[in-house]
Amino acid sequence: MSEQHPQSFNPEDFVRLSVSFLVGIGDSFNERMAIVRKPRPREQRSDAARNHKALLRAATAAVHREGPRVSMATIAADAGVGIGTLYRHFPNREDLLNSLTQRSFEQVLSNAQAAETDGTTASDALRRFIEAAIAQRNELVLPLHGGPPVTVPETLAVRDQVHHTLQRIIERGRTDGTISQDVTPRDVVVFGAMLAQPQQSNPEWDATCRRLLATYVNGLRAC
Repeated sequence: MSEQHPQSFNPEDFVRLSVSFLVGIGDSFNERMAIVRKPRPREQRSDAARNHKALLRAATAAVHREGPRVSMATIAADAGVGIGTLYRHFPNREDLLNSLTQRSFEQVLSNAQAAETDGTTASDALRRFIEAAIAQRNELVLPLHGGPPVTVPETLAVRDQVHHTLQRIIERGRTDGTISQDVTPRDVVVFGAMLAQPQQSNPEWDATCRRLLATYVNGLRAC
C-alpha cells in the first residue's frame, strides 16, 4: 500500500483566496462600518447645543475679565473648543457680542416680569428685580456691566419691554403707597447695575449690596 503525502501548502493560493473573500464582502462591510461610525443627528444636535452653551459661558466670563475686545481664540480656548467651532456658531465678534447682550436682556426681562407677578407690593417687586440682578451679576453682559452698546433692533425691543414693565411697577407703587418719590425705570436700572457689577464671589459684598438695596427701597416710600 502506497504512502500518501499531504498536499503541500502554497502561500500564493492563500493570498488569492483572501483577496477574493475581502473583495466579496468589502463593499457591504464598509457600508456597515460607515453606518456605525456616522454620528446620529440627535448626537450632533446635542454636541452643538453643548458647545453653544460652553461658548456663551466662556465669552461672558472673558468679556467681564478682559472687555469686549477679548481675543476670539481666548474665548474658544476657555470653552474647550477649536476656533473653527466658535466661528461656526458665531461668524464674527459682533455676532457673538450681540448674542450675549440679547441673552442678557431676555434674562433681565424675565426677572422684571417675575418681580411684577410675585412682588407683594410695588417696592417689593423692585427689590426682587434688583436682587435677581445681584444674584446673576456674573451671567449678564449689558452696557452698564461693561458690555457693548445695544444696536440690534430685536435687543432694543427687549430693553424697551424691561422699561415698560418697570414703569407699570412704579405706577402700581403710586397706588399702593409704597413709591412716592419721583423715580423712573432708568433710575432703577442704573441703581441695580451699580450693585450688580461683575466680580468674583464675595458674600460680604453681596450682603452690603442688599443693605444698600433695602435703604433704597425704603427711601422710595418716604414723603
